[in-house]
Amino acid sequence: MTLRNALFAVSFLTAFYGVFCQTAKHTTSPKFQSYKGLVMAGYQGWFRAPGDGSERGWGHYGRADKFDTENNTIDFWPDVSQYKKTYETPFLNSNGKPARVFSSVDKSTTDLHFSWMEQYGVDGVFMQRFFNVARRFDDPEKTEDKILANAVSAAENSGRAIAVMYDLSGMSPNGEDCSAVIEDWKRLVDNLKVTQSQNYLHHNKKPLVAIWGLGFPDRPYDIREIGINRLIDFLKNDPVYGGCAVMLGVPTYFRELDKDCLPDPYLHEVIESADIVLPWMVQRFTPLLHQDEIRYRDHVMADIQWCQERGVDYVPLVYPGFSWHNLSKSNPGLARHTAYGAIPRVGGKFYWDLMYNSILAGAEMIYVAMFDEIDEGTAIIPVRDTPPNGDKAHFVSNDGVAPDHYLKLTGWGAKMLRKEVPLSPVMPEN
Repeated sequence: MTLRNALFAVSFLTAFYGVFCQTAKHTTSPKFQSYKGLVMAGYQGWFRAPGDGSERGWGHYGRADKFDTENNTIDFWPDVSQYKKTYETPFLNSNGKPARVFSSVDKSTTDLHFSWMEQYGVDGVFMQRFFNVARRFDDPEKTEDKILANAVSAAENSGRAIAVMYDLSGMSPNGEDCSAVIEDWKRLVDNLKVTQSQNYLHHNKKPLVAIWGLGFPDRPYDIREIGINRLIDFLKNDPVYGGCAVMLGVPTYFRELDKDCLPDPYLHEVIESADIVLPWMVQRFTPLLHQDEIRYRDHVMADIQWCQERGVDYVPLVYPGFSWHNLSKSNPGLARHTAYGAIPRVGGKFYWDLMYNSILAGAEMIYVAMFDEIDEGTAIIPVRDTPPNGDKAHFVSNDGVAPDHYLKLTGWGAKMLRKEVPLSPVMPEN
């Protein structure tokens, strides 16, 4: 055998081995081969309660594991009438009985959330996985792994799509890089076998992995120094764990590299190496400004054109409103929007305006922020119109609409995106 033929044989076997491994690691028969045509939501899954087994106290309900009038961090109160398992709080309903909340740790909670997605026509969710979770190599029993495993099972049972979104928030500027994400992805593929699920979301027929947090000025890390290019190359080209499509979460004004975005052109290079770009638009648009939905539409149209010129797909973000008054009390850095209902929901009209105008602008897929984030007032899960307000406690109402109003609107938006119902600026009635 000549040297040339020998090298060809080695190259062929290496390529064959890579294809074989990727086939073995990822399902070859995904139910969702593209994000296009789908309305997906972000899913935090970060709410904890004493007694749920997580030993996290009142995680994301309050400060320092406490949940009372002095330490409350949620602005909306969840409607828990359909949950199998709930937890008593110090807050009192109008009838004098303790108000109750859910925990994301309980499998019954995850099952209920995915059953709602199926019932109302929400196509699926991106499970948020924060950097501090990825770096915890020495914790084989991570609560977040259990929640993710529950979600994969629930997605399969409900016929919903599911994908992983890594949030780089929490990365240290002191030499830390994306290596922890690479190692965590290996464990998710090997141990949780997330991409073996037929319900794992694909794009361009490849498992889709999202990376959020590039180009934001309030992040302490430098995107030129964290090995983001190596992470993207690993996800796309690694012969064992790669073969994936990559979606990047970036600031709203990523095109101009100004306002909420760092003025570093390297961000554009990184975006052009990915498959989809997702701009974070929460707090950037509001119904309090006249015809701000038109500004949103024009912005999305310009984004789409920019991405088309570079061969990158684009997904716009929609959200029902924003409120984090209680969360911001102890953090001066959150003072930009501190009023209750700072970006009001106006009974769903704002949400519908964004949904309608994103499709009108040419969107082929939509990202909803968020499915369950009651602490920042972006949740579409059912919330109470009569929360346990008191002399020292205040929560935002649901504007008199039904608890499931935003789930219904999301399902209608998905139908409108797929042209199953006519495109209409008029919000559907319940």
